[in-house]
Formats: sequence, structure tokens, C-alpha cells
Amino acid sequence: MLRDARLVARKDLRIELVSKVIAGQIVPFGLIVLLLFGLAVSPDLAVLGRDGRSVLAQVAPGLFWVAVVLSALLAVGRSFAVEAQDGNLDALKMTGLDPAGVFLGKAAAVAVELFILELILGIGAFILYGTPIASWALLAATIVLTTAGITAAGTVYAALAAGLRVRDTLVPLLLLPVLTPVLLGASIATEAALFGPPSDGWSWVLLLGAFALLYVGVGIVAFGSIMEE
Repeated sequence: MLRDARLVARKDLRIELVSKVIAGQIVPFGLIVLLLFGLAVSPDLAVLGRDGRSVLAQVAPGLFWVAVVLSALLAVGRSFAVEAQDGNLDALKMTGLDPAGVFLGKAAAVAVELFILELILGIGAFILYGTPIASWALLAATIVLTTAGITAAGTVYAALAAGLRVRDTLVPLLLLPVLTPVLLGASIATEAALFGPPSDGWSWVLLLGAFALLYVGVGIVAFGSIMEE
């Protein structure tokens, strides 16, 4: 399973290195979303909230994760759009690869892409919103578990819609309601990691871990049946 996962992940990442869709489309999309949301919330960077922080700094965690989730929709859609072309999805089924390995490989490839996106968006958020960091450990745990949950759930639902003509619109409809608790937990945990106290965020990290574990388990167990549908 792990060998097949490495093969699939390597294939998908090589495709992205050649096509440069992540660098040329998804990363600029995420940055534009981050900028537009920031302007919509408060075009004046000097406006301060009741606690002395700027309005943008207060809402930065939520804006960051909304930008990541919207960008993730493009990334997971892209992952299976490649397989849907020219019968590649049927060819993937006939390779004899372990379905669980295919799931883990595709999810891992999307996770790598999202980590790169999050790094760039994090730098952009720091420049635009001027957010400090109170707990690196909490922030790292939040990013890793949130990314794992988003990519696992996204891979499951993108596979369900892969063979349909309406997959581009169906995946957001299926995935966004499911990711609501992830978005909430990630925003609160990130806010605690940035502004403190960090103890307020660890309970939400446990929720993010449970969500990621649930969908990784679902993908490993059920991906074979999903691919056959």
C-alpha cells in the first residue's frame, strides 16, 4: 500500500511540476482571495479593534483558512481532472495498484501542494495583516492536521464525482459543508497560536486530528468501492 502510495504521489507531483498549475493558477488564486477578503473586511490597515489589535489581524486566521479551503477545491479537482481525461481513470483501475495506496498517494500529493500554498499564504498574511506568533508548536500542529483533514476529505469526494460531467460544481457542494467544522476549529486554533493563550487551541487541535483520522480511515477502507462506482 505504501509503495503504491509513493508511486501515485510521485506521478501526480511530476505532472504538477510539468504543468505548473499550482504555481501559475492556484497560488495566485489564493493570494487574490486573501487580498480581496482583507480589503472587504477593512481597507484601512490602521483601524483597531477593542483589544488594540488591528481588525485585519483579528480576522486573519479565518481569512487564511478560507483562502486555503477555496484553493484546496481547485487542487483536489485538478488531481482527478487529470485522471478523467482520455480514460486515464479506467487505466488507473486496471493497473492493479492497491486502492488504499492510490488514495494515500493522491491525498499526499495534494497535501504537499497545499503545504507550499500555506507557506506562501502565511507569508502574505504576515505581510498584509502583521500577525505575530505566540506558539509555533500549536501553529504547526494545526496546519498539519487541518491539511490532512482537507486533503483526505477532498480526495474522497473528488473521487466520488470524478466520472461525472458536473464534477467541477459538485465537489464544492459536497465538500464545503463537510469542512465547516475543520474551518471553525482551524481558525480558533490558529488564533490561539498567534495571539494566545495557546491552551485555548489544543482542544480544537484534537478535533482536527479526529476529523483527519476519520477521513483517512474512510479513504483507506472505501476507496476501492468508490473507484468502482
